[in-house]
Amino acid sequence: MLVATGGALGAVLRYILTYFCKILFVSSIYGTISVNIIGSFLIGYFITSNVGNNLSENFIKFFIIIGLLGSFTTFSAFSYEVIDLLNSKKYFISFTYIFISIFICIVAAYLGTLLNKL
Repeated sequence: MLVATGGALGAVLRYILTYFCKILFVSSIYGTISVNIIGSFLIGYFITSNVGNNLSENFIKFFIIIGLLGSFTTFSAFSYEVIDLLNSKKYFISFTYIFISIFICIVAAYLGTLLNKL
């Protein structure tokens, strides 16, 4: 139940953020990059957070990390958009997008873990 409700909320939040990014920047890749970086940071933060002292470990693991943030971030949209960019012969943009999505999201998750060490 925690995964399902968290997943529903995460999907709605992802849709809202991607929708506004698409309005601002015309392309959906900015929304996908945004949700993946924000989600990666928050996953890193919650994995190492002391929030568990106030909330149950199951709530953090199943509702927040797996449900909400798991559905908030999206690898399938990323994959589709990379293929679409490659098919449109936008090679530089597609490889930049791949680099940012993989490298920056890993760095964001690491920064989230560092935040808890301050």
